[in-house]
Amino acid sequence: MKRTNTRAMVECALMIALGTVLAQIKVWQMPYGGSVTLVSSLPFILISYRHGVKWGVLSGLANGVLQILTGWYAPPAGTIGAIVLCVMLDYLLAFSCLGLASVFSKPIENRKAGVFAGVSAVMIMRFLCSFVSGALLWGSYQSYYEWAEGMSVWMYSFLYNSSYMLPELILTAVVSCLIVSVSPKLFEKQ
Repeated sequence: MKRTNTRAMVECALMIALGTVLAQIKVWQMPYGGSVTLVSSLPFILISYRHGVKWGVLSGLANGVLQILTGWYAPPAGTIGAIVLCVMLDYLLAFSCLGLASVFSKPIENRKAGVFAGVSAVMIMRFLCSFVSGALLWGSYQSYYEWAEGMSVWMYSFLYNSSYMLPELILTAVVSCLIVSVSPKLFEKQ
């Protein structure tokens, strides 16, 4: 049991480091937060498959803390409540949910389809965190965009967050499916 925990801790530390580095490689960045990265969510999704939900969620949580330290965007309201909600939705909850990927793929027998479903589900959950945060905390930035004029804050948040989260979801799902095709053992429980 100790050897298994040590292995899981070492792999998680390596994946957290890898995810942090990949998050700094931005394919495209939005002006007020959010970016398409080089599959920076994939290491946390892999942890979920290799070591289970507990390790996946804890690693995602650690990643959320590191994301705060390396790229904090404070909400315009600046109140304690807004800051706490921002930390919870944009960082801690959004990245922790990546550790749930294996739960969503479990009922699907085809391994590649299961990985695709798991990756898609957690990336959608991450999007929902950003979507709610965008509407509740970041809606004042809507006035900076001509295309968002007269739009509800919810529609603005949906469009803004979709513009980077949808490409991020597609990229992460495609790369995950390629990896599981080439090296399925990477997605097996250890």
